[in-house]
Amino acid sequence: MLKAGSRAPDFSNPDADMNIVGLSQFRGQTLVLYFYVRDDTPGCTAEAIEFSDLEPEFAKLGATVLGVSRDDCIKHGEFRDKHGISVRLLADKEQVTCSAYGVLQDKEVDGVMRKSVLRSTFVIDTKGVIRHALYGVSSRGHAAEVLQLLISMK
Repeated sequence: MLKAGSRAPDFSNPDADMNIVGLSQFRGQTLVLYFYVRDDTPGCTAEAIEFSDLEPEFAKLGATVLGVSRDDCIKHGEFRDKHGISVRLLADKEQVTCSAYGVLQDKEVDGVMRKSVLRSTFVIDTKGVIRHALYGVSSRGHAAEVLQLLISMK
């Protein structure tokens, strides 16, 4: 697991519109990178909507919010459009970014062990250093908690 003070692992993933998004694009600004399990599930939908609703507040603090899951770009687009989600959603079908950030865990589903995403959020500063690494977070109310962390960093 990554810790505060670690250099944020680089990433390069397509968003819902198939535009490539990478960490280097956010040098000079704060980045909130949150990982979620799957598009269109109750908890993940609530979390994405909350981050979207607070996106103007994050922007006032100079922060960009990105969501990452293992869903593909098409599914992200459908999810975004269905729920009016404004934060950019990145596809990590190959699980490269999830692995780099240590958010994959083994979970038993119907008696079979599978890799699952541990809901996690990283606050990355203007120099690409992780300021907060939050693993195993709750979906509801989490966006407001992250916003408070950013306010306390100022």
